[in-house]
Amino acid sequence: MTVTTVAARAISRPEFIGLIAALMALNSLAIDVMLPALPAMGQSLGVDNENQRQLVIAAYMIGFGCAQLPFGPLADRFGRRAPLLVGMAIYVGAAFLAVLAPSFWLLLLLRLIQGVGAAATRVVAMSAVRDRFAGRDMAQVMSLAFMVFMALPVVAPSIGELMLLLGSWHYIFVFMSVLAAVIGIWCFLRLPETLAADQRRPLSFSAVTDGFRIVVSNRAAFFYGISGALLFGGMFGYISSAQQIFVDIYGLGPLFPVAFAVMAALMMVSNFLNASIVQRFGQRRIAHTALLLIIGFALILTLWSHFERPPLWAFFGLLTAILFLYGFAPNNINSLSMEPLGEVAGTAASVFGFLQTVGGALIGSYTGQHFDGTVGPVVTGYLVMGLLTLGCALIAEKGRLFGVGEKYQRHKAPVFAE
Repeated sequence: MTVTTVAARAISRPEFIGLIAALMALNSLAIDVMLPALPAMGQSLGVDNENQRQLVIAAYMIGFGCAQLPFGPLADRFGRRAPLLVGMAIYVGAAFLAVLAPSFWLLLLLRLIQGVGAAATRVVAMSAVRDRFAGRDMAQVMSLAFMVFMALPVVAPSIGELMLLLGSWHYIFVFMSVLAAVIGIWCFLRLPETLAADQRRPLSFSAVTDGFRIVVSNRAAFFYGISGALLFGGMFGYISSAQQIFVDIYGLGPLFPVAFAVMAALMMVSNFLNASIVQRFGQRRIAHTALLLIIGFALILTLWSHFERPPLWAFFGLLTAILFLYGFAPNNINSLSMEPLGEVAGTAASVFGFLQTVGGALIGSYTGQHFDGTVGPVVTGYLVMGLLTLGCALIAEKGRLFGVGEKYQRHKAPVFAE
């Protein structure tokens, strides 16, 4: 009996969610664990410009976003497992080689390659969940996965600090490669193939382009996909500048990982709450309400920062409220973007992943590069992205918010052990 068959019969729903969360966590780890180490990396590799150091994050995100486009059709053709295992091997190899990088530019190249490997984890995670679930069920499962996934940002900056205490920033890449290898082995042994052979699409040019056409021609799905990119852009602008804001502006120093962890912990709580209420209220009502509140809090911070620097308690409180609401908005919006596209789930995951990752990274990098010693660029970014997201949601819903929407059935029965 093959490993795949054994896994398909034995894996439980909680383990499936945990495995999906672990795949997502690799991407969070590759970003958040680097934040405390950016000054040390710049000093070690001769990069004095603080904004230029942010390219360590941006290079990874560009590779991660662009590579999702080919991984989607590959996942629809060969199933979910094979592309995932190839991608994880690339991730592990690039992270390990980064330990030996002699220059900043070679390090950026390896970070880009690491992102290419990580692209498979994002595409497969979204595809596998859509293979098994649709509608509110999918939103609930994604929220539970994100709840586990958000536990990593709580500790990731502290892990980075610990690696620096043990030796140098090189230890961070060793840690990433070892952890990814362990998760890769877990996937090999336990992840079932969620795409049946009779539902796979050919890898011909016409089939691939037809898959992309199906994705971009669905108004609701496409504009919700763009919405995810805009929301991610606002958050990535904050992530890119977080170390400079809390350390340089507010002088938190070694307490920066604590502040970052508190925000991530509250996002974890909101993901759990979303999973608890989404079956009752639906993705649209929750996402649209959270989006309006995000805009409101961002507007307060933007106006405040225009006249003076908000005190730490006000900035931290309002920003935490925004990030708490991120546990309700993006997850449900991602579910809404995937909901109508079950027959091309891999391609849909790759298109939306590309839009959200590359688009979000470019938006966030633009915000981060405009850091000027104030919180203005970051909070303005949240406000502008929130307003644009609202516009996309209105287009997706033909001008009406808080609706219920159509119901889409899952493809087939789940392959979970009871």
